[in-house]
Amino acid sequence: MNNLLDNFGTNCFSEKNLKNRVPDYVVKKFLEIKNGKTELTLEIADIIANAIKMWALEKGATHYTHWFQPLTELTAEKHESFISINSDGTSMAKFSGKDLMKGESDTSSFPNGGLRSTFEARGYTAWDISSPMFLKGEEGSKTLYIPTAFIAYNGEALDKKVPLLRSINSIKEQALKIQKLLGDNETENINVTLGVEQEYFLVDKQFFYKRQDLVLSGKTVFGCLPPKGQQMNDHYYGTIKERIESFMAELDNELWKVGVMSKTKHNEVAPNQFEIALMFSTANVSVDQNQITMDMIKKVANRHNMVALLHEKPFQGVNGSGKHCNWSLSTDKGVNLYDPETLTENNLSFLVYLLAMIEGVDRYASALRATTATPGNDYRLGGHEAPPAIISIFLGEQLEDILENIESVNFNNNSSSHPSEITVDKNISRIPKDISDRNRTSPMAFTGNKFEFRMPGSSASPATPIFVLNTIVADILKEYGEYLEKELKNKSVKEVIIALVKDRYNKHKRIIFNGNGYEQKWVDEAKKRGLSNLKDTVEGLPALIEEDIIQLFERNSVLSRSESLSRFHVYVERYNKQCNLEVSTGIKIVRNQVYPFVIKYISNLSKSIHRSRKIFPDEDLFKYDIDILKEIILLKNDMLIFTDKLEENLASAIKIEDLYQRARFYANEVKPTLERLREKVDKLEEKIATDAWPIPSYYDLLFNL
Repeated sequence: MNNLLDNFGTNCFSEKNLKNRVPDYVVKKFLEIKNGKTELTLEIADIIANAIKMWALEKGATHYTHWFQPLTELTAEKHESFISINSDGTSMAKFSGKDLMKGESDTSSFPNGGLRSTFEARGYTAWDISSPMFLKGEEGSKTLYIPTAFIAYNGEALDKKVPLLRSINSIKEQALKIQKLLGDNETENINVTLGVEQEYFLVDKQFFYKRQDLVLSGKTVFGCLPPKGQQMNDHYYGTIKERIESFMAELDNELWKVGVMSKTKHNEVAPNQFEIALMFSTANVSVDQNQITMDMIKKVANRHNMVALLHEKPFQGVNGSGKHCNWSLSTDKGVNLYDPETLTENNLSFLVYLLAMIEGVDRYASALRATTATPGNDYRLGGHEAPPAIISIFLGEQLEDILENIESVNFNNNSSSHPSEITVDKNISRIPKDISDRNRTSPMAFTGNKFEFRMPGSSASPATPIFVLNTIVADILKEYGEYLEKELKNKSVKEVIIALVKDRYNKHKRIIFNGNGYEQKWVDEAKKRGLSNLKDTVEGLPALIEEDIIQLFERNSVLSRSESLSRFHVYVERYNKQCNLEVSTGIKIVRNQVYPFVIKYISNLSKSIHRSRKIFPDEDLFKYDIDILKEIILLKNDMLIFTDKLEENLASAIKIEDLYQRARFYANEVKPTLERLREKVDKLEEKIATDAWPIPSYYDLLFNL
């Protein structure tokens, strides 16, 4: 136990480290800066930088990097040595406040949606004081990682962090106003809290590098399931295999060292699929820690001769991987504003925040949908494994009863007769019952004291869905604040909130659905309610450039018009590139691996049948062999027809200059053709001996760890 606690955070520069190395007045200034009460000066930055440098050098660091999150869903880093040369030629370790505060990068080499160009490429990285620094690397050559924002020369956001930080400030401002209007004069700060559940697959390295599709596109373009997939329900929460347990133990230790509190690990539903969940933290820190976790999963897997797959749907026929984002708001006094236990006749603030979520999600559902519109997620959403593409909220019967009761009569927190405990047996202690069930089919589910957004894909940064969620709730809270300020002049808090709930709940309750989101009848019902069903990326992304969404981000100071437009272009271009990559990879595998093998297989089978018929002239003896041979030849011919068609499609796609129209062509013409090609290739794999097939099978990839 002591070893566990002693190792936690050893490679993370915490406030405790700072307090041990700088004067008290610097610590006080640091906390004021962190809480947004004052700005960082070069004088204070120099003192902090020197303390950080000494700590890092003592830990074996040789370099530092401004670590940022461009619009690639990945992170970026450029390593700078601490070594500098004095005028007399001797060496010294140098790291100034300026080095800490600001870095520089070429912006034209990162996705920017037209905000930057090769001849206007200067960009800056700026220290994010709210997220702790950490060390990574081998002993004797560690690097100090400094979380930073990435902006253009003119100040426009080019990353995931800047709009997230802006949205956090926006929702803090509005929630603080609400608290004060409701009589809370103690709260000084509001925290957006986030806990991320990360799903992933592991495959043996020897098989991974024999699959061009996995290496190049992150998913299998071809491949058929063996007789057993996940239908036996024996992998979920199953006993963790020794090899995986060893990997997970090392992963935990590596994360704990850098201050990332990995809390839960288990087998997921699909074979060789797993999950790691992190403890709740402030949203900005949690997003950074998720990026650290994804990177660490890959690195530790490699040490164990495995490869981690973060793609949303690497294997057809089994569950894909998501990233569940558990979101809430809390005060600096530790009060969770989404905890229904705070709901009393004299404390109705819970209803205000609950209502803000309901109204915000209903009014801006398309913006939330757009945040999860990615090429990988298209393979996952809408199947019986992940939420549907229709945005809805699950509240559970008890909360819905309370809201319905208020709408129709008046507030009565005892309106529900649901039992608070479950009794199983006299030998088993009574189980406290949560206020709501768990609906795995819901995109946005209330799970007791938080909302779980289950649509984001496993490879994506949680920053985008969270900054959009923050913004829509902040926008509604701003409206509520103005309403409360006006109405509370001559009415009681209870009267005003009850009136607010009656009005807004009635207008927006269509977004609430507690049933099975996988059923067709929900699709039909959602259409009747007027809820949109944006089925894929091409349908989902245009929400980012709808006028009301652009204005939503502008009035909350989260994204400017040009920043919103640039992100739309970045995401459309990414979709096109990913589609092109998958199709090109599929064509290459057919041309270079599958076709040469099948031709040889047909030749050998033909010769074998021919030789056998010379010995046994009776044609009926070889009827089934000849039928199989004919079927393989026909499948081979169809495979080549669809391969030729795909090549024609790619040539046509490239000629389409408008990026969005090109994306539509990929979605409506190219991808369906790739699916037809896959059908033929997968059927060929089924007909041909497993040990002869030229690329590792799903059995090799999913059942060999």
